[in-house]
Amino acid sequence: MKEAIEKLQQAVNESSYIVFFGGAGVSTESGIPDFRSQDGLYSQKYKYPPETIVSHSFFMRRTEEFYEFYKDKMLFTEAKPNAAHLKLAELEKAGKLKAVITQNIDGLHQAAGSKEVLELHGSTLRNYCMSCGKKYDGIQFIMDSPGVPKCDCGGVIRPDVVLYEEGLDNSVIRRAVDHIARADLLIIGGTSLVVYPAAGFIDYFHGKHLCVINMSETSRDSMADILIQGKIGEVLSQITV
Repeated sequence: MKEAIEKLQQAVNESSYIVFFGGAGVSTESGIPDFRSQDGLYSQKYKYPPETIVSHSFFMRRTEEFYEFYKDKMLFTEAKPNAAHLKLAELEKAGKLKAVITQNIDGLHQAAGSKEVLELHGSTLRNYCMSCGKKYDGIQFIMDSPGVPKCDCGGVIRPDVVLYEEGLDNSVIRRAVDHIARADLLIIGGTSLVVYPAAGFIDYFHGKHLCVINMSETSRDSMADILIQGKIGEVLSQITV
């Protein structure tokens, strides 16, 4: 691993347009569980599969049960940015990193100081009324609301996250693809690259260095010239700006 990290450091040194593409593994070191690991949400037993609960149709049909799961398993009031979030923010501040493209919905990249964060699947920190459109920022309001959170107008409040059966925001997709296409170093971290269409955005990369950092194998390992199996926070904390 030491040799691979040294190679990543060299790539960072010689690159001027770094883009980071990350998933749930970036936030596990902040105490937020991922989905597909042995201890992830998808391995736990519920009345309905998690994929079903966080779907558009389930939200519309069984809103109260959706919120029971959502509040219990998808909101983390105590989570703080870890070494990976902080290093990425540091790289951006130094002018090296141009964008963070994340599949996460926890807002930890922004909390660490990153500015150009493209949230492919939305954010738990943004909520809105489905009737009047009023916005409710933060998660405490949702946590404190009994049952289904309601707006002052009486409408149902929903989180601004992309549920299963819903499409991604086209403007976010365009910006993400543009950044990836312009990158000379693309770092993929903490994602199994099995969720589409997001994982397919990697195909737009034609830069010099592709680095994959993950605890397990990914579908893009064979394409990477820098491959590191490990915790992303531990790896990125060894990179100097």
